Amino acid sequence: MGARVKSETLYFDRPGKENTEAVLAAVKKRAQELGIRQVVVASTHGYTARRAAHVLGDLDVEIIAVSICAAFDDQGWSMSAAEREQLEAAGVKVLTSMHALGDDVNEAFAQMPANRIVRETLYRFCQGMKVVVEVAIMAAEAGMLDTTRECIVAAGSSQGADTAVVMKPAFARKFQELEILEILAKPRSG
Repeated sequence: MGARVKSETLYFDRPGKENTEAVLAAVKKRAQELGIRQVVVASTHGYTARRAAHVLGDLDVEIIAVSICAAFDDQGWSMSAAEREQLEAAGVKVLTSMHALGDDVNEAFAQMPANRIVRETLYRFCQGMKVVVEVAIMAAEAGMLDTTRECIVAAGSSQGADTAVVMKPAFARKFQELEILEILAKPRSG
């Protein structure tokens, strides 16, 4: 029989920003236990990334914030230059790029492209689960995430973080190598 590991998973009654501090505390604890040095967070306007920089500030970890793509700027969802500068001044790397699991050229032509199937499957867990996978792929594709090492990824629903996983990341074209190793937190619904 293999080694047994006891790890705690947080389940929240509802998704949302109010879970951010608990998620980041779980991220910090597990990063320390596993010696993980890469943390990716989804962060539309910088809130989650700023909180991550504060909570994880005493650890030797690289924080990569992945923002929503510029295609949503007309809806006010994209990170401003000032928000980006504030994060970079705090030592957070910021990535804005095309979404790995949707909102790309496939959406214009295919009824059900593969990325939409993956996206919809991950939504069965929660919105945050889709986003943690998506932003990890985006960070890997941008060359900001070492795919040979485990990382922790945190994301959420709308604002803040309510989902976190330990992951073996992968590039989009090597999606089948991506592994979700541990679920640290997720809402029970949403």
